[in-house]
Amino acid sequence: MAEEHGAEHSPLDQFEIHRLVELEAFGVDVSFTNSSLWMVLNVAAITLFLTLAMRGRAIVPGRWQSMAELAYTLIAGTVKDSIGHEGRRYFPFIFSLFMFVLFANYMGLLPRAFTPTSHIVITFFMSGLIFIGVTLLAIFKHGFKFLGFFFPPGVPVYLAPLIIPIEIISYLTRPVSHAVRLAANMLAGHVMLEVLAGFVVALGIFGFAPFVLVIGIFALEIIVAALQAYVFAILTAIYLSDAIHLHH
Repeated sequence: MAEEHGAEHSPLDQFEIHRLVELEAFGVDVSFTNSSLWMVLNVAAITLFLTLAMRGRAIVPGRWQSMAELAYTLIAGTVKDSIGHEGRRYFPFIFSLFMFVLFANYMGLLPRAFTPTSHIVITFFMSGLIFIGVTLLAIFKHGFKFLGFFFPPGVPVYLAPLIIPIEIISYLTRPVSHAVRLAANMLAGHVMLEVLAGFVVALGIFGFAPFVLVIGIFALEIIVAALQAYVFAILTAIYLSDAIHLHH
């Protein structure tokens, strides 16, 4: 009974994928899951937020318009600093990516919510698409000169057998580090909150100390959620800059 009770209240239960609508196409499971549902809700929340925030377009912005303009200005400045004026065409993509990750992280903090960005399969899918897109962009833009990215100018030729493999491995691990950083931070924070919340319930009136910790970690998670969304966006901008300018 103790094992069953522990299994029912495992901190990892919140990350389980559940099929809501079972679907199959050409032998592939394409079921609509709780993760799919929260991603749809995420996109709907972003659309609603930006639509309502910018509907008035007031000269003196209110609270919601100020938040929307802050997000816009933050990403616009990041894109300009990382890529330059050529980055303007990629701003909509990076801004959409930032808002998606930001809202997914924040909505995951709601009670009984699901956090898609805590799953490596979701973050790796996003980082993988970014990696493929950035690589194709570099190849189409520079052709064979793209290979020079793996051998920085000014490095002695005799170091090529050492430098080139290191640069290739470093480049190929980009989508992995890009994905793991986001998923690991979301996973660790949610597990810690779940564990401490369990202590609060179990200790009853003596759970004041864990309760204070829960409040502190929740506040930290609010900061981490925004920070990880920004890191995901700025790394994307840096990778695009490398593809466009072929520098490290």
